[in-house]
Formats: sequence, structure tokens, C-alpha cells
Amino acid sequence: MGVTALGWTLTVAVILGLLALDLLVGVVRPHAVGFREAIAWSAFYITVAVIFGLVLAGIVGWGYGTEYFAGYVVEKSLSVDNLFVFVIIVSTFAVPQEHQHKVLTFGIIVALILRVIFIALGATLLAFFSFMFLIFGLLLIWTALQLFRHRDQDPDVENNVLVRATRRLLPVTDEYDGGRLITRLDGRRVLTPLFVVLIAIGGTDILFALDSIPAVFGVTDEPYIVFVANAFALLGLRALYFLVTGLLDRLVYLSVGLALILAFIGVKLVLHWAHVALDPGVPEISTPVSLAVIIGVLTITTIASLLKVRRDPAARAHASVVTRGKPRSAETRTRRRQGSDG
Repeated sequence: MGVTALGWTLTVAVILGLLALDLLVGVVRPHAVGFREAIAWSAFYITVAVIFGLVLAGIVGWGYGTEYFAGYVVEKSLSVDNLFVFVIIVSTFAVPQEHQHKVLTFGIIVALILRVIFIALGATLLAFFSFMFLIFGLLLIWTALQLFRHRDQDPDVENNVLVRATRRLLPVTDEYDGGRLITRLDGRRVLTPLFVVLIAIGGTDILFALDSIPAVFGVTDEPYIVFVANAFALLGLRALYFLVTGLLDRLVYLSVGLALILAFIGVKLVLHWAHVALDPGVPEISTPVSLAVIIGVLTITTIASLLKVRRDPAARAHASVVTRGKPRSAETRTRRRQGSDG
């Protein structure tokens, strides 16, 4: 694309400005986000992302514009999956409602930093080693199979390696102290559960970055588009959390839909590698086709989920991440949510 230093600077400035706005609203003025406020913020971030895509397409052409929108839709759908795990973490540790905003903003910032690192690493590897398209493709296909295999399970965040290590190595109290990460107990400094929550969020962000970066490189090989697609998808995550928290359980086939999307992108990457490295006659999947398939799968998944819940009100969705560690049962999940609500 040939993005200039000024273009990168302006883009990063816009994203940092939006992050600063999130921090101002969520950290300086902690409060429980209502439904109407969540709708307003969600509409704002989606509008900003769409306007940016239209401006980008007007400047560099609709070829790159289509790649941006395809990458944005992929990352937005994976962000919804990210929300599932955030909901589980927040409910497991019974985070007070007025501090959930701070936790989510922290999660978004860490996720954005990690994605910048992985984007730079991925772009470098793809530039020097063409076989990385094959590696990324096989990784996505394997991830898709694991998502489908564990579609009816939720990860137990309390058994997360980082969480267990934090509890074992550092002094942690069981009581929150407002929004503090460190407090005093019997004259000594101890960590609050909020610190453990941030550790769990950060560890989850690492795992999601490992899955999502190869996925977006499957629809575009432009580092700039990969970055902005990730950034705008993540910037709307905080508002989306408060908007759809009560609706996430209804997306019972989301895990199946995401597995299909990741498998499709994985096949696309493998075909691209074969086209470049083996035989130019190997067909490739174009970006417009990719965008149509991704939107089609998400639409069918959403409609099928709503129909399923309508027929079976007891049906509930699960976090469709690759199960890493001990899965937790739906009964345990429900019990902890009820405890958090109380």
C-alpha cells in the first residue's frame, strides 16, 4: 500500500485518542454502564470503523477497502468470542459492576499491544518465509477443529496457569478494595482479586492474539490493514460487552460458525502457499469471496442460534476458545454467575 509515516502517525493518533476516551469514561468516572449507553457507544465505534473503511477505500481503492472490511468482520466476530471469556472471568471472580469497565479497558489495551507485536512478527515471517502461509493455514485449521470439538465446554479460568501461579507466588486477598490492585491486610501489602482478574484477562489476550492474527493475515497481507482492522474491532469491544452480555448465551452456534470461518481462512492460506510455492495453476480464493463467505456464515449462525433458542429456551452457548486446561461444566458456570449476581 505504501502507507507514509504521516499516515501511520495519524492512524495511531486516532486510535490512541479513542483509547484515551475509553479510559476517561471507564477509569476516571467508574460506573455501571446501562443498556442505552452501551448502544450509543457501540453505534459510535461501528460508525467510526465504517467511516474509516470508506475513507481508506476512497484513497487507496476498493481492493484494499474490501480487504479492510473483510479483516474487520473477521476480527469483530472473533472479538465476540473474546467477550464470552471476559464474561466468564468477570463472573467467576465476581467483579463489582462499577469496575468491570476498568477491567475491559485494560483488556483492550493489552490486546492491542499484543496484536501490534504479533502483527510485526507475522508480517516479517511472511515476507521472508513463504512457507509461513502454510504454517498459518494449518494452525487455523487445527484451531477450527479444536473449537468445534470443545464447542460445548467453557474454560475454567481459575485453573489458568498464570492465575494459579499468581495465587501461589504472591499474597492475594479474597476481598475487593474498591478499584485498587494492591491493599493492606494486617499491616502488609497484598494483591486484591482485581489484580488476578487482570492477569487472567492478559493471559486470555495472548491466546486470542495467537489465533486472530493468522486469521486476519488470511484475508490481507498488508500489515497496515491488519493493524487497523484489529484496532477498530477491539475498540468497540468494551461497549459491545455491556450491550450483549445478556444475549451472548443465545448464540448457541457461534462456536460452530467461528470454526467454519477459521477453517475456511486456513484453507485459503494453504491454497495461497501452494499457488506461490508449488504451482501457479492452484486456484486462490479472492477477498470478495472471502468476505461473502464470512458474512454468510455469521448470518446463518445467528439465525440458526435464535431459532434454536426459540425452540429450546434452555439451550445456552459456550465460550468457543480452544480448551486449554480443565473445562468447567455448565452447572458450575451457572452457579458462579448466580453467585456473582447476588
